[in-house]
Amino acid sequence: MQLAKSIEEIRADFPILSTMAHGKPLVYLDNGATTQKPLQVINVMEELYRTTNANVHRGVHYLSDRVSERYEAARETARAFINARSREEIIFTAGTTASINAVAFSFGERYVREGDEILISGMEHHANIVPWQMLCERKRAKLKIIPFSDEGVLDIEAYRTLLTERTRIVAVTHVSNVLGTVNPVKEIVAEAHRHGIPVLVDGAQGIQHGLVDVTDLDCDFYVFSGHKVYGPNGIGVLYGKADMLNELPPYQGGGDMVANVTFEKTTYNVLPFKFEAGTTNFTGAIGLAAALDYLSALGREAVAQREQSLLALATAGLSAIDGIRIYGTAPHKVSVISFLPGTIHQLDAGMILDKMGIAVRTGTHCAQPLMERYGITGNIRASIAFYNTEDEVEALVKGIRRVTEMFV
Repeated sequence: MQLAKSIEEIRADFPILSTMAHGKPLVYLDNGATTQKPLQVINVMEELYRTTNANVHRGVHYLSDRVSERYEAARETARAFINARSREEIIFTAGTTASINAVAFSFGERYVREGDEILISGMEHHANIVPWQMLCERKRAKLKIIPFSDEGVLDIEAYRTLLTERTRIVAVTHVSNVLGTVNPVKEIVAEAHRHGIPVLVDGAQGIQHGLVDVTDLDCDFYVFSGHKVYGPNGIGVLYGKADMLNELPPYQGGGDMVANVTFEKTTYNVLPFKFEAGTTNFTGAIGLAAALDYLSALGREAVAQREQSLLALATAGLSAIDGIRIYGTAPHKVSVISFLPGTIHQLDAGMILDKMGIAVRTGTHCAQPLMERYGITGNIRASIAFYNTEDEVEALVKGIRRVTEMFV
């Protein structure tokens, strides 16, 4: 399956990819941290500020009407992109972290009591650990962990035994930001639902790599960030099933989430506005819609196939270097490869690569418990996007080979 544009046309859409870093052509392989933005996103946000800037939902004038229409159209774009059943199930937030915190607070206030249990996996990002720890501290609940194998595969049998009558919610990543593992979330959801337990899926690393269908997954919540999917920073989506969102109390108060306010009592607005307090990031939401449209026009299956091809090339090249240890060898993974070159410290290797113009991530990747599971303090992560090239992958491999030679 072919992308709708050539790689040359695609790279021309991303002006930052022509940057020179330390006098070398930039090789950007830190897409797991944040993706770059195409002109289609940059231009729509600039045009919005030039022609349509006004507050949404609050005015009766021309500009407010126009921007409100575009904001709600962006909600429909997000709905269609993940195949939610209705627009009211799409809540705009500041990002994945904000979305998880919103659910942890609201769900926790309504449903979690002392002695209850929250179930997460051992490969979670801190953003899907800390909010649940905070909830457990508030409610005197217990956090339980699903283990995973050395290859980076969740232990589903162990997961089944961890589900009990005290389990109130399961929160699991769709894709590990360190290992690249694609977790069997549909199976995880089905098993939890057999026990009447809702599931939140952290889609920060899943949304950009392929098709996400929340109706098919049947998850109760799915969260993701705009900047991970070629959109702006400071915007994200909290998808929740309407019946669940209607049951939960809002986690923030202020304008637009209210129906009526008196000093005695406030009644709340309907979905989705109930969870969108204050002036929303309407510019970010419209920019996010442009990014989702861009991916859809390219062909999302073609994007995934290209990334898999580049991952295979990177894996083969790095595996051929003596002393390389790759973390995350699950049979089903996205274009993320984490590794260590022998005994060379990841920060030393990362700084040398930077001087070659190669941008990778080093450290714990906000997943300290995962690193402890492997007995390491961190590693190097190369996260590959569809706009990367075979030459860039080869540059990474040559760079790591040079690093290892320098430390002989």
